[in-house]
Amino acid sequence: MVLSLTPGIAIVFLVILVALVLFATEPVPIDITAIGIMVALMVLEPWTRVSPTEGVSGFASSATITVLAMFILSYGVQRTGVVQILGRKIAAFTKDDETRQLGATIGVVGSISGFINNTAAVAILMPMVTDLAHEGNTSPSKLLLPLSYASMFGGTLTLIGTSTNILASDLAARLGEQNPAAFGDLHAFSMFEFTSLGILVSIVGTAYLMTLGRWLTPARIPPEDDLTEEFELEEYLTEVVVRGDSPLVGRTVKDALADTDFDVDLVQLIRGGKSFAEPLGPKEIQADDIFAVRTDRDTLLDLIDAEGLALVPNVDVTEEELESTNEERNLVEVVVAPRSSLIGKTLATANFRERYDATVLALRRGPEFIRKRMDHADLQVGDTLLVYATPDSISRLNVNRDFIVAQEVERPDYRESKIPLAVGIVAAVVAVAALDVLPIMVSALAGALVMVVTGVLEPPEVYDAVEWEVIFLLAGVIPLGIAMEETGAADLIANLLVLSADFFPPIAVLGLFYVVTAVLTNIVSNNASVVLMIPVAAEAAAQLDANAFAFVLAVTFAASTAFMTPVGYQTNLFVYGPGGYKFTDYVRVGAPLQILFAITTTLGIAAIWGVTP
Repeated sequence: MVLSLTPGIAIVFLVILVALVLFATEPVPIDITAIGIMVALMVLEPWTRVSPTEGVSGFASSATITVLAMFILSYGVQRTGVVQILGRKIAAFTKDDETRQLGATIGVVGSISGFINNTAAVAILMPMVTDLAHEGNTSPSKLLLPLSYASMFGGTLTLIGTSTNILASDLAARLGEQNPAAFGDLHAFSMFEFTSLGILVSIVGTAYLMTLGRWLTPARIPPEDDLTEEFELEEYLTEVVVRGDSPLVGRTVKDALADTDFDVDLVQLIRGGKSFAEPLGPKEIQADDIFAVRTDRDTLLDLIDAEGLALVPNVDVTEEELESTNEERNLVEVVVAPRSSLIGKTLATANFRERYDATVLALRRGPEFIRKRMDHADLQVGDTLLVYATPDSISRLNVNRDFIVAQEVERPDYRESKIPLAVGIVAAVVAVAALDVLPIMVSALAGALVMVVTGVLEPPEVYDAVEWEVIFLLAGVIPLGIAMEETGAADLIANLLVLSADFFPPIAVLGLFYVVTAVLTNIVSNNASVVLMIPVAAEAAAQLDANAFAFVLAVTFAASTAFMTPVGYQTNLFVYGPGGYKFTDYVRVGAPLQILFAITTTLGIAAIWGVTP
């Protein structure tokens, strides 16, 4: 079938092009881009053929509702603290053996990611893995990238492992219902329908990460015991004493900081043998006060001259000294989470110091450190902040969805008594869906409801559990797939890809779809990739008289495993700052794994389901 480039197809391609650019560059959050796509398709209905009803159909999609329910189920398990308990047992087992640490990290996150949202699994396990590395004298960089990668291939074990799987299942079912003659073998995925393939790629992925991948993964962050050394703050932290003739005497710390043009933070006050930390703002400065300050050497010299200070000789402030205040204080790493409300803001505009009674001493962005004018640096996803704060402030940061605290924090509000109940509810949801007693959407919603009724979650926590950005992203991109089908855009792309069948066998064309989807996913959202590529894969299979399910499955697995860039998958961004990685690290470690997965997935699909009927 030969299709011409109609005005409708051209407009849909234009919308796709704009969407891909916006997804890749993120001038606005991706969920806002998705809503923009939805609105554009409805406004351009005469050409896109997407009616208002179809335009908002993503909000009523079973995929969207299922993902929403899975967020609630995952959060219910998280609130019991069962994963943290598991982490402590793992730490006792692995000790300082890097091989054991790596194997345990991959094994635990891979298994968990098959049954709870893999993004949540990484967020929960990252503090455990970071502590595991520090306690075992291992670079966190050697464990955090494998943590991200293992969560991805662990998500391929079941239907509920990733939102991508759930969305692909919904798209496949809709295509099969709309055109049974062409896509008669397409259907909604069952719970364990592709588990055999997921196990295969998980074995291959684990073997790679334990051998070649382990050698390729760099140790960007040294296994330092002292975080001030890890963040290379030795030259930026020192102590100064206030002279009797200083113009600062009699002023409050808050006023003194507000009026100064110097890039300086007052971290700690020592007065009369007692130490004080935030909130320092209301304290009135007195002669002979000693301040621990964060600034660079050149600024320090200017500050001493201008403000009547004197340098306390031979002082390098260490983590131990900072934590030895009269009030209990700790240094912790805090990661700016994906979809954080602080992205694009600065520490100053977010009032970080005042809101959390905490001081940021340094900021790490991948392998680079920012120590000057930090308060005015726009925050990005994956930025790691070295924060000096009380346990109470750290606890507030820990429960805030804007941050991930990269060390284990004791939470007395874990509902450990609910562990059997929470795990049982998730197991029941999986069993009911697997036995086809109820559709996964219904069983997941029922499980979420039971979580609340039985007290595993409080009613307000249900709304906090849902990552609403993902829900709006799904709802916004689903109509794009409809537009591609209705206008013939999917057919046209399929025609171009099918041309390769003149030179290659069907199994090679299947592999080509994996590669194209994987490349696309490493640049834009995984959910957007699956919406764009599944209609094309189904059309191509129909034209080749091949197994449409096999082609859809190749696209699904490729969209669920994006290893080559930090932006390819949300979990890669989680570990970017804490691991101190460079962009090239993802390419070096992820590209061989991506190629290995392309071969394994293609051959696995061919062996289990066949490429042609």
